[in-house]
Amino acid sequence: MAKSEIDRLAQLLSRLPGLGPRSARRVVLHLMKKRESLMLPLAKAMMEAASSITNCTICGNLDSENPCGICQHPNRDDSKICVVEDVGDLWALERSGAFKGRYHVLGGTLSALDGRGPAQLNINSLLDRASSEQVQEIILALSATVDGQTTVHYLSECLAGHEVEISKLAHGVPVGGSLDYLDDGTLTAALKSRRSTR
Repeated sequence: MAKSEIDRLAQLLSRLPGLGPRSARRVVLHLMKKRESLMLPLAKAMMEAASSITNCTICGNLDSENPCGICQHPNRDDSKICVVEDVGDLWALERSGAFKGRYHVLGGTLSALDGRGPAQLNINSLLDRASSEQVQEIILALSATVDGQTTVHYLSECLAGHEVEISKLAHGVPVGGSLDYLDDGTLTAALKSRRSTR
């Protein structure tokens, strides 16, 4: 009985990103050794999160409040909306502290292989938000993959009728990056996105 519960827990944990079957077993073993101080509080926190965390009806962020804390924040710049693929991308931008506007989570990118078309993404509410007089710029912060850039192109066409500036993230050499280690696509994008030093 105990072994089957351990196997079940390891199997569930192995579905998490970055954890394979062996890593999941090590996590289970660690949790079992720290049952009182880690495993039980973790189980309680997961139950509470499962019942209280939801998607924000405005931007799509995850939060225990709806609208989320970012959408409720009075000091954010309402004139800019940064469109991201997933909540993880929103969190990354927030962590950087570089963006102080509003967000919009698409919930993925267009992908013919995965059967994800415009109807599966949070596009209609973006178009509604772009119609607001406050919004002046839509920043398309999507990945530099084929699916990401296809989505950027599609959204640019959808937003063309709105009176907003449409921009996308620059691609190129990362800060601290050595040219020797960059792939050809990144170097090409860096050359095309070059700007004057004056």
